[in-house]
Amino acid sequence: MLILDILTTAAVLFIVSAGLLAIFGVLKIINFAHGAWLTIGAYCAVIVAGLGLNPWLALPLAFLVGGALGGVTEHFIVRPLYQRPLDAILATWGLGIVVGQLITLWFGRDVQFTPGLLSGTVDVFGISYSLYRLFALGAAVVIGLGFAFLLEGTRLGLTAQAVIMNETLAKGLGIDTGKVRLATFVIGTGLTALAGVLLTPLTSVDPTMGVAWLIGAFMLVMVAGSSFGALAVACLVFGGAQVIVSTFVSPILGGITVAVLCALVLRISPKGFARA
Repeated sequence: MLILDILTTAAVLFIVSAGLLAIFGVLKIINFAHGAWLTIGAYCAVIVAGLGLNPWLALPLAFLVGGALGGVTEHFIVRPLYQRPLDAILATWGLGIVVGQLITLWFGRDVQFTPGLLSGTVDVFGISYSLYRLFALGAAVVIGLGFAFLLEGTRLGLTAQAVIMNETLAKGLGIDTGKVRLATFVIGTGLTALAGVLLTPLTSVDPTMGVAWLIGAFMLVMVAGSSFGALAVACLVFGGAQVIVSTFVSPILGGITVAVLCALVLRISPKGFARA
């Protein structure tokens, strides 16, 4: 049971952090509106449930809405600030606050609940375990493999890697780095909104729900650098520590374990797990 808890907790952390890492890896900007995009995705699930539609439809809806809003954000807010990363951080932080307030005006402050995508339990080696948490583990694997294919097997991935390694040289080779940045931001925010839907069976939905996930995701991305492999390792190590502390010491201390351990790793090795 403990091993399954560690694996599924790591999977949830990976799902929540992957969109943030995608944007940071190419744009070198931390999107502090990340929590807002998680919340947008969760409220897509609320809307789908309110319309009486199949809850699975919330997944493509959230990706499309998150990606579309991400494209608008990149064009009008982030793009002018690429050479001013501190201003970009402040701008996205402010955007996150604005989004939260708009959601509050539209839906109110009440906590919302949505139908689960999957319900029930399944026997794993004689242990009854949540089917949905196992689904989350599978979703994390699919997302990881999807990004691996995107980076290694598509033209967008190859051009994105060129931008990551040397943007000036990439421009000299004729790569439209503006389009690469836009596509990356759209994919990253779309994936983050999709992650918000996947979180809804595990937590209640309210206008500030994304804030609770922002710090942990931010710290994990700082440790991982621009590597999805390093992110997976970080989620497994620190997610495992969180489960162990929550189980054997205190759930309250477990809630801060990821951030504290990530801070310690960055203090010892500023490049984190991506250090050469």
